[in-house]
Amino acid sequence: MKIICIGRNYANHAKEMKSDIPTEPVFFMKPDTALLKEGDFYLPDFSKEMHHEIELVIKICKSGKHIAEQFAHKYYEEIGLGIDFTARDLQAQCKAQGLPWEKAKAFDNSAPIGMFVNKNELNLKNIEFELKINGVSKQLGHSSDVIFSFDKIIAYVSQFVTLKMGDLIYTGTPEGVGPVKIGDKLEGFMNGKSMLHLNIR
Repeated sequence: MKIICIGRNYANHAKEMKSDIPTEPVFFMKPDTALLKEGDFYLPDFSKEMHHEIELVIKICKSGKHIAEQFAHKYYEEIGLGIDFTARDLQAQCKAQGLPWEKAKAFDNSAPIGMFVNKNELNLKNIEFELKINGVSKQLGHSSDVIFSFDKIIAYVSQFVTLKMGDLIYTGTPEGVGPVKIGDKLEGFMNGKSMLHLNIR
């Protein structure tokens, strides 16, 4: 199982990060050790600025490579909610030096994952998702605002990387990313339904 993350898939998030709007999907990967299914998230001592990024997550249901966009919908059946934790201070340091920034994204437990629902229960073009911290809304996104659709992401990524059953694709975060601190309680919602709970330790 691998975790594939799409960067800058929401225009307003790209703007808040002072980044260009991409003309093709930007992706990076996290190892399976980044997945956090249950339990609390412990702030690592190597970062002083850990940011939350709530994302819709596609679960791949069968293997495929060079998948045509018109057939991409056959390769996933479930949509879930996850968080892409980012050590923003490390990422900034790496970017400034022109270095890869996996250590800011791919560290252990950096990809919490919540519940999944069957995609047939959703209007994929109109999914609302939200992150609340201590009961206060911090990020609110809509699938209608993506730059690249789920199917386009699958078609693009599969040109380079074979997708396998169980792979997870984090499809990008909306604007509103920011820091978390010890004691914070994070809760993620999809169409108003609570899908993810996480305490920061």
